[in-house]
Amino acid sequence: MPNWFDLQTYLEPLSLGLVQRGILAAIIVAIVCGVMGTFIVVRGLAFLGDALGHAVFPGVVVAYLLNFNLLLGGLIAGIITTIGIGLVAQNRQVRESTAIGIFYTVAFALGALLLSRSRSASRALSELLIGNVLAVRPQDLLLTAIIGGGVLLAVALMYKELVLIAFDPALAAAQGRNVALLSAVLFTLLALTIVAALQTVGNVMVVALLVVPAATARLLVASLPSIMALAAGLGSISTIVGVYVSYYANIASGGAIVLCACLIFFGVLAARSARSRWPVAAARP
Repeated sequence: MPNWFDLQTYLEPLSLGLVQRGILAAIIVAIVCGVMGTFIVVRGLAFLGDALGHAVFPGVVVAYLLNFNLLLGGLIAGIITTIGIGLVAQNRQVRESTAIGIFYTVAFALGALLLSRSRSASRALSELLIGNVLAVRPQDLLLTAIIGGGVLLAVALMYKELVLIAFDPALAAAQGRNVALLSAVLFTLLALTIVAALQTVGNVMVVALLVVPAATARLLVASLPSIMALAAGLGSISTIVGVYVSYYANIASGGAIVLCACLIFFGVLAARSARSRWPVAAARP
């Protein structure tokens, strides 16, 4: 049982390369998820985040079977799914949420089908389903950094357009913006974020890291840049604590990170509820 009041408890894991890579990857993922998760929370797209998280699954399985980079396989599947959703949604006979549900179901079913054909793949891909940040290899860290940096750069360059499409797509259309194209860009950036987070929190729980820190930040601050910055900070704290807990408890990092983020959320929610009731209690005789 580690002594959490001893500085050596925190320094010892940092002497290992796998922990150093894991923490760096986790912080990169937390920052990107904080920024992109803000768009999801503001626009109420948690369902899309969950759907894209499962949509990259067949790409990961195919990449494993072909001895290809798993993250690149997931990235290709995510982009293909995003393009498919956009094309179907452009047909006004099908709502966007319906198209997302259809592609999510098809992609996950395809991934499960492919996985069932290979027992070795089932064992090898279990880490990507539940996450294991301590298994991040140097090439995975480099790819995560490239994807994360690319997503943040794209958000910085297209900030006004992405905010407009997130808050009011009707206004964006009235201003002559290509709503379908901007939505596709937003969905693609979301798919890239999910791929970057696969190794850290896993395919199953990636939506939690997207939604929970941003939802917590929204309880505390109002402006969009503030929510993004605070969500990135809260996500980073959750991932670092989660890495240490998973290291010493020998448990899956994805579950530890998500539970840390949820504890912060419920703590903030309880504090705000208590604060809102305090004036009423104080006014009583």
